[in-house]
Amino acid sequence: MHHIEHFSQGLLTPLLGYALSVVGSLLGLVFAARARSTRPAGRVRWLACAALALGGTGIWAMHFIATMGFAVSGAVIRYDVTLTALSALVSIAVVGGGLIVVSYGGPRPLPLLGGGLLTGCGVASMHYLGMAAMNTTVEISYAPGTVLLSVVIAVAMATAALWFSLRVRGRLFTLGAAMLIGVAATGMHYTGMFAMSVTGAGPAEPPPGAEAIDFLVPLLVGISLLTVGLLMAVMLAPSEKELRSEAELLARIEERRERTGPLPQVTGVPPLGGAAARRDRPASGPGRPGDGTAGTRRPGAGAGRTPGRPRTVLRGRISRRRPRPPRTAPPAPA
Repeated sequence: MHHIEHFSQGLLTPLLGYALSVVGSLLGLVFAARARSTRPAGRVRWLACAALALGGTGIWAMHFIATMGFAVSGAVIRYDVTLTALSALVSIAVVGGGLIVVSYGGPRPLPLLGGGLLTGCGVASMHYLGMAAMNTTVEISYAPGTVLLSVVIAVAMATAALWFSLRVRGRLFTLGAAMLIGVAATGMHYTGMFAMSVTGAGPAEPPPGAEAIDFLVPLLVGISLLTVGLLMAVMLAPSEKELRSEAELLARIEERRERTGPLPQVTGVPPLGGAAARRDRPASGPGRPGDGTAGTRRPGAGAGRTPGRPRTVLRGRISRRRPRPPRTAPPAPA
């Protein structure tokens, strides 16, 4: 008689899985907050980061770490690499799809319920796809009622997570929401695990696939690098408050521009003064000082001027002076 052990490593696997779920959920909610404070054109990249954090670290990594504590007495367990990787892609994809639905659909009930149903069923599919990736020397069967309960928990968890991504603000509330999502994700996983039962009618030789330790070390290294990269992206990116202030400023500028219209474009007017005017003015010619010609004067210029008194310009002023008599040589002595 085979016996199922869900905590073969003690409390290490459930606690580590829950911690990963909280960290991934926290990062996902932070990225979702960035997305809702960004203009629609740049919202997709924040939603992609949220899907990677929540679906990859918060749900799939928690599921796999918790699965490390699963064992069957007298049986050998191997893992199919292709199905395990496919379950990770499914988790990230369905979480991203739910985030896109509620982000562009708004806080209305229909987009929220639709996104929660899509994400919840996808998360449940990820869980049972990961279970199908386990190759054992025993036959595994599931209780339909418990499986249905795990799907309901997954849909409720996904709907709550999407609602939090639209509403939660502040560090304390975001952390509390991440802890609740971690509880729901862990509860959904172990509910699905308790739906399993085994019989000893499987093959006697070891099944094909990789051992758990072959997955564990690369998984922990990859999750650590992913978490560090997402944390650096959060720290280097502007905060939600800064993004909201920038969006409000751009909205006010656009509203004022639509109300006042574009500025009139004046054409055909020569430049006034400055280096450009001096550059375009001829170096010599009529009207230039010192060229010996009268040039062109404005009407009335020079009216009332006394003949015989030349006009000179001193420091921007016009002054008149008496002409000096010509100098003559002194008479020679007799």
